[in-house]
Amino acid sequence: MKPKYSVQETGPRIEKFLRQVISNAGFALDFTLEAGNHDSTEFESPDLIVKFRGEDVDLILSNRAELLLALEHVSQEALRMHSDDHSRIAFDANDYRALRIEELRMTAQVAAERVKATGQPFRFTPMNSRERRIIHIALRNETELRSESSGAGPYRGVIVYPIGMPSLPEAPPPPIRPSRFGRPPEPPGDRFGDRGNRRPGGDRGRGGDRGRGPRRPR
Repeated sequence: MKPKYSVQETGPRIEKFLRQVISNAGFALDFTLEAGNHDSTEFESPDLIVKFRGEDVDLILSNRAELLLALEHVSQEALRMHSDDHSRIAFDANDYRALRIEELRMTAQVAAERVKATGQPFRFTPMNSRERRIIHIALRNETELRSESSGAGPYRGVIVYPIGMPSLPEAPPPPIRPSRFGRPPEPPGDRFGDRGNRRPGGDRGRGGDRGRGPRRPR
């Protein structure tokens, strides 16, 4: 069957977009486009794979390949791909995808054993739709438990339940604290120390004399 996204037809559009992004960002990266192997794994079978190489590969793979996945997402948006087709194009570097699939598969099995032993549900940290699918596939043959996606947007993850246990209520997303003057919210206690230790109306380290001139001698 002819793939929906091929190197010949879709490749030039991806290449044009990525070359511009890489140039503008100043990344030391290059890439090749390859046809996917639909017989390689049951977890992923993309039509098209973009493989990166170069000095900045470690950069795009840091923090669980956050930048690699971001490049993948913006490229799919640039192609105006429907979300159902996102798994058809995959970005990779240093075989990260194969290693990540194996990591998720093993984590799913550990979670399954824990649920069986404790009878309590197990909640994974939030992950993207592709990784949630890997968890579901890894557990699909389990007869004593079931997996279910829960949450919304970037907070959506997978929960593994003992078979027959009802689903937990949807947890609300974490509240977004308002920021001051357009700056990102600051955690309790800034870089100079705990704000709660400041004297009312005083400046840190100045004994409450901020804004006053020198004292007159008596």
